[in-house]
Amino acid sequence: MSETKSNKASVLAELFFTFAKIGAVTFGGGYAMLPILERELADKKKWTTSDDLLDYYAISQVTPGVIAVNVSTFIGNKRAGVAGGIVATAGIVFPSLVIITLIALCISNFSDIVWVQKALRGINVAVASLLTYSVFNFAKKSVKGAISLLILLLSFLSIFVFNVASVAVIVSGAVLGIVISYFKAKNQMTEESKK
Repeated sequence: MSETKSNKASVLAELFFTFAKIGAVTFGGGYAMLPILERELADKKKWTTSDDLLDYYAISQVTPGVIAVNVSTFIGNKRAGVAGGIVATAGIVFPSLVIITLIALCISNFSDIVWVQKALRGINVAVASLLTYSVFNFAKKSVKGAISLLILLLSFLSIFVFNVASVAVIVSGAVLGIVISYFKAKNQMTEESKK
């Protein structure tokens, strides 16, 4: 019994420290975290697959909360149940909580320093490159044919050109995915019945 408790405590500690490490080195939010999460959780730890990680991201888009926090909760829950979800979530937010608290205490002293402003501009450029990498990587894995490419282009145009709300685009994408899957399945059953 104590061995099981020890094993569970070990899993929870590993969850906390893994997600704390990710939270400590990632700037730019959930999308910027995707390459780091994929490397740490799918490639190194084998706690999830790249496809599952993309699914967690998709679900996190339509649920309340920060993407990275939602993803950590999903993976923690998958690894160690409710306690794992709580511990993984605590791990991912802990570094930000500490850093933001320190910045809040010192912001008035640093906000006017030129080199701090330049450092923040440099961080913004680095985060932009991480986001660009994440978008292309996400698109490569998600777009699997002409129909999904068409949905991608229509979604982009809807948001970028016509200022359609992101929620409407996401819901429309979900509906289109269901409808297309239904007709593909129906077509496949028709083909099989002809044989």
